[in-house]
Amino acid sequence: MYDLPIRFTYGVIAARSASRGGGTPENLTSLSYPGHQHMGEWFLFLDMNRPESDRIGSPVTRVMDPEEAELFYVPFFSSLSQLVSTSQQGDGSEAAYSDEETQEALVEWLEGQKYWQRNGGRDHVFTAADPKSLLHVMDKVKNSVLLVVGFGRLRGDQGSLVKDVVVPYPHRLRTYEGDLGLQNRPTLLFFMGARFRKEEGRIRDVLFQVLENERDAIIKHGVQSTENRREASNGMHTSKFCLNPVGDTSTSCRLFDSIVSLCVPVIVSDTIEVPFEDTIDYRKIAIFVESAAAVKPGYLMSLLRAIPPERIVEYQREMLKVRRYFQYGVSNGAVDEIWRQVTKKLPLIKLMSNRDKRLVIKESDCSCVCANPTTNRTP
Repeated sequence: MYDLPIRFTYGVIAARSASRGGGTPENLTSLSYPGHQHMGEWFLFLDMNRPESDRIGSPVTRVMDPEEAELFYVPFFSSLSQLVSTSQQGDGSEAAYSDEETQEALVEWLEGQKYWQRNGGRDHVFTAADPKSLLHVMDKVKNSVLLVVGFGRLRGDQGSLVKDVVVPYPHRLRTYEGDLGLQNRPTLLFFMGARFRKEEGRIRDVLFQVLENERDAIIKHGVQSTENRREASNGMHTSKFCLNPVGDTSTSCRLFDSIVSLCVPVIVSDTIEVPFEDTIDYRKIAIFVESAAAVKPGYLMSLLRAIPPERIVEYQREMLKVRRYFQYGVSNGAVDEIWRQVTKKLPLIKLMSNRDKRLVIKESDCSCVCANPTTNRTP
């Protein structure tokens, strides 16, 4: 892991604190990352900073000699940086903090490093969970391993399942610790969240119209707040199925809240990517419904009512088996699985690095790495 200049790590946290009227401590390393759905980048950073004696069993080992390293983790808090910059421009005034300038400064610093230059950054790893993370420098880091939640805003030559890793959002609701079964889950279908979203997320309003008057369904509009999180947690813990419609992006922390709540996710998001599919068969823990079918009056509720109780319990049992993969604060959980997935990219990294060095004519060719059919999309 790079020991980055502090502006790219704790400096981003300090900027976020300042944007909310907080003070800046003399020792920035005393700051903690704010709680929200992009905390995954913080958990990875903390893991890499633990003593190796506390990391026994981890798929990766941190080395202090870069000559021994096969991968280079760049712990820039890219998602938080984007959020800080956005929050400071709400009144139209010039932002005191610029995510774009910070991204450019990071890449300038990296390009001056011997180990970036060696393989053009192919063996470097970045977190980029927010869809706008690293947006301004994406073409400069596109050969690196990106830790993303989806590829919706990336071109096919920027992100792919082959070179990158799909990671989970940290769940925001408490984990369900009760027994398997349906006796404490009287509600058939639950959803609480924003009703109105842009682009593909406009389907939410249609789903509200179709479902809000259905018996056995609780469909509520709600914004982020402590009280609403408490209500959403109770709703998920007392429901058999949890609706997961597309929003501004194809996925959200709601999916992982559903899984740790043992509330079977009903996913209405046609282009969703999900983490760790070489390990987890999502058909065993979730129900995927095409958007065109989900908005037909009566279709979704009829589908769910036809699922027998024993099948729902089987979904719960399978979720219980795999939910550690979506928990960042547990042993052999999300952090370890992310590192495990990253190590699987090493053969491709070595292949492409060696190939780059021997090519006489270098032309754009993503046939070796592309598995993301979004080439014509623009940010």
